Amino acid sequence: MGEPGEPRGFDVGGYGGHMPAVLHVKGDREPGPGDRFEVLDRVRAWLDAEGASDIIRIDVPGRGEEGAGALRLELEPLVPALQSGSLFSDLQGVEVIDAQNLSAAEAGVVAELLVVLNADAVRVAFASFGALPPALAKTMAGLAQVEEVKKFRERDAAAWLTADIKERGLSLDGEAAAALLQRFGSDVAAMEQALDQFDATREKVTAKAVLDRFRNRPDEPMWHYFDAVVAGDVGEALRRLADFLTHDHPLQLLGYLEGEIRWQSIASSSADLAGFAVAVGARDSDRRVAKVWKRRGTMPDSQLARALEALVKADRILKSAPDDLHQVTMERLTVALCRWLGRRKR
Repeated sequence: MGEPGEPRGFDVGGYGGHMPAVLHVKGDREPGPGDRFEVLDRVRAWLDAEGASDIIRIDVPGRGEEGAGALRLELEPLVPALQSGSLFSDLQGVEVIDAQNLSAAEAGVVAELLVVLNADAVRVAFASFGALPPALAKTMAGLAQVEEVKKFRERDAAAWLTADIKERGLSLDGEAAAALLQRFGSDVAAMEQALDQFDATREKVTAKAVLDRFRNRPDEPMWHYFDAVVAGDVGEALRRLADFLTHDHPLQLLGYLEGEIRWQSIASSSADLAGFAVAVGARDSDRRVAKVWKRRGTMPDSQLARALEALVKADRILKSAPDDLHQVTMERLTVALCRWLGRRKR
């Protein structure tokens, strides 16, 4: 963690040898649980490393929630915190969470406060998910240390889990780590709480213990499911389906599948990548466009048409049949899609 005044990963070059009193940690604009955990963890770690013992957290409300004055009610504590420092003569720490939601007027007020910030008394860390408002971003460019957190994915969660297990000294069998990732995905905040439970009892962490104790899988991108389908991996696709249905309705998945299969059909009839991108109304540099284009030619048009017909039938069943038939309908659809669209037969 380092001694107070020696934050992790800081380069004092360009700041005249003085550590900046302001930090901006920028995360993905569409954060998952793991993204938020990593950004907020870095904010708190920096304030701890700086020696801030009196920390005030300010959560910026969503945009559109207007206040009567220059600052909304929730943000008013920022003014005395940034102006006067700690009441107990300690180093005052201030966390500003979801700073991307600041209005233009609020960003201007905060920027003015930062310009006259007493660096001997205050440390302030901003966590944003996406870009800051222009007025604040311009001021921060000359004042703040900036860290950018890349999108957190399951492979990142696997690396995090390995490091956390080692630090705790927990005993895991060979399948327990895979079970933790199956249950929690990239939600390392929830995974940390699960490990806390095992840590408290010092019991051996087995796959059975994980799967029996924890039932809830967090929301995950639907492309994980479709990747398993196009790989022809029936077992993985059914597991991803079960994870999805823990939280969401199957009609959401059908809508997503229809979009993916229609894009794949358009790709198969497009002459080049640029033409495909225009046809689907996207940029050819988009990750999804590149991914669909890469699969071009792996799925015959007849199979794509068959898959679309199956989606229509499944949609009809889901809207007319009792709820207890929904999962079996989706499971049968999943097996069929793996057979028609998958590169590997199972």
